[in-house]
Amino acid sequence: MRNVCVVGLGLIGGSVLRAAAAAGRVTWGATASQADAEAARADGFDVVGVDAALERARVQDALVVVAVPLPAVEDVLRALPEGLRLTDVVSVKEPVADLVARLAPHARYVGGHPMAGTSASGWAAGDAALFRGAAWVVAADDGADPDVFADVTALALATGAHVVPASAAEHDAAVARVSHLPHVLAAVLASVGADGGPLALSLAAGSFGDGTRVAGSRPELVRAMCEGNRGALLDAVDDALGRLGAARGSLASTGALAKTIEAGHAARLALRDRPEPTTATTVDLTSPDALEVLRDLGARGGRVVALDGTTAHARTS
Repeated sequence: MRNVCVVGLGLIGGSVLRAAAAAGRVTWGATASQADAEAARADGFDVVGVDAALERARVQDALVVVAVPLPAVEDVLRALPEGLRLTDVVSVKEPVADLVARLAPHARYVGGHPMAGTSASGWAAGDAALFRGAAWVVAADDGADPDVFADVTALALATGAHVVPASAAEHDAAVARVSHLPHVLAAVLASVGADGGPLALSLAAGSFGDGTRVAGSRPELVRAMCEGNRGALLDAVDDALGRLGAARGSLASTGALAKTIEAGHAARLALRDRPEPTTATTVDLTSPDALEVLRDLGARGGRVVALDGTTAHARTS
């Protein structure tokens, strides 16, 4: 098992460190937050300075996991020694890949993103079980290092997640719709509700609470995530505005919302009832077309569930 160095010990990074340690990995971490560093040490974890952590990773040929907000990624990349095995858990992939290509082209980089989290933040919010049953995207762009792809896949599987291979662009387009747009809509919904005054807030119940939950996240983290995926998020916002516009037009002209409500209901049922992938298949990671096969598998809703050397065991619908 490859050793793991985590840079950034907030909710996600702290959970990666905990989960990797629980899986038997040798781990250490680094963070710019003194409070998170002290809390992690108090919980028995090895936390050192960033430079010391990265140098240890170089000496031990460990996998470095960058778990800082997008605006802080550049500083970490500038500190990287030559030739490190590198991944990240940042919520956008193309901007990180561009930064790596520009600032750390020597790194053996394969991006990642676990689709798990809460509205809480900081070391105290972390949980070794956070990723159990979750999807963990591992970037399968052409040119990805198959050895590091296997490292990142193995780490994700060790935390209890399953791996969804996708290109960076495919990932960013998808999360704009299912992660970033919900944050924007939650912010708008929370503001509309608050503008209703004390009476409206006193009547707010489950639907309002469910719809606005992620608006409780730290604003600077939400901004970094959403603004970092500007192009894909604009497409998703335009789609949402078109649907809202159609709903408004129908409500104003005929008083009906059937098309909007029924389409949303059907989509929610499709999410709830989507079939579990059950058809077993394998992918040889050393094959020349492995990355193309993996991307196709992910696009069809498939997942990697185990790794045996250079053979990925996957399931598709």
